[in-house]
Amino acid sequence: MILDDIVHKTKLELQDKKIKVSYEELENKIKNTKYKIKDVKKALKSSKQDPYKLIAEVKKASPSKGLIREDFHPLKIAKDYKIGGANAISVLTEEHFFLGHLDYMRNISKELEDDELCVVLRKDFIIDEYQILEAKVHRADFILLIAKCLSTKEMEELYNFAINLGLEVLVEVHNQGDLEKALKIDANIIGINHRNLEDFSMNMKLCEELIPLIPENKIKVAESGIDNIETIKYLHSIKVDAFLIGEHFMRQDDIIKEVTKLKGF
Repeated sequence: MILDDIVHKTKLELQDKKIKVSYEELENKIKNTKYKIKDVKKALKSSKQDPYKLIAEVKKASPSKGLIREDFHPLKIAKDYKIGGANAISVLTEEHFFLGHLDYMRNISKELEDDELCVVLRKDFIIDEYQILEAKVHRADFILLIAKCLSTKEMEELYNFAINLGLEVLVEVHNQGDLEKALKIDANIIGINHRNLEDFSMNMKLCEELIPLIPENKIKVAESGIDNIETIKYLHSIKVDAFLIGEHFMRQDDIIKEVTKLKGF
C-alpha cells in the first residue's frame, strides 16, 4: 500500500535528518525562531460573516496523480490564495512522493506574517516529535496528524507535544475507527478525508456518516474531492466549517478567481 511506503520512507529520512541535525539542535533553533503563532481555531471556525472557510493547498504532485502543477511557484501560489480569500494555506512538505519542502512553508509563513487571519498548516506524514519541532522551526501555525498512521497512544503523545509547543493540530480521519481515536484524545479540529488512502477511491458521503458522531464544539474540516460551490454549500449545511482544497486549485490558470468563486463571493 502506498501509505505504508510513505511512512516507511519517512522513517528512513528521519534517521538521516537526526544525524545531520540533532533533536537538541532543533530545540535550540526554536528558541531563536521568533514568530507569533496565530489563532487557528478562529481562522477555521465558520461564522455568519465568513461561512465557508477555505484551506488552500500548495501541492506540486501526489502519488495518485503524479505531477499536478508543472509551473510551480509556492510563494506566488500562496499570495494568490490569500488575495482570493483563503483562510489557511496548507503546505505539502513531504519531499519524495509529493515533491514538497519545509522551506516552502517557512517562506509562505514569513510572507503572511502580518496577516492574523490566514494560518499555515504543515501537511505531512508526521510520526515523530522531531517533525513537530521542524514544523515550529519553519513557522507553522498547525500540523496534520493522520489517524490511520498512528495508534491512539502515539497520536495522543504527538498531539499533546504539539499543543505544548503552541501549535494547533488537525487530526485527519477516514472512517469511524479513526474518528474514535480523534475523539478519545479530545482533538479540537477534525478533518474528514473523502479519499481512501489505501486505494485512492472517494466516498463523498463520508461527512454525512461521521459528522453526526462529532460533538458540536469541534471544528469540522472536509477534505478531498471538493471542486464546486454547490458541494461546499451542501457540506456547510451539515455542519462542515472548513474545506481543504488542493488539486482543484493547483490545476487552475487563474487561482485567485477560483478561490474567490468557492468562497461564495
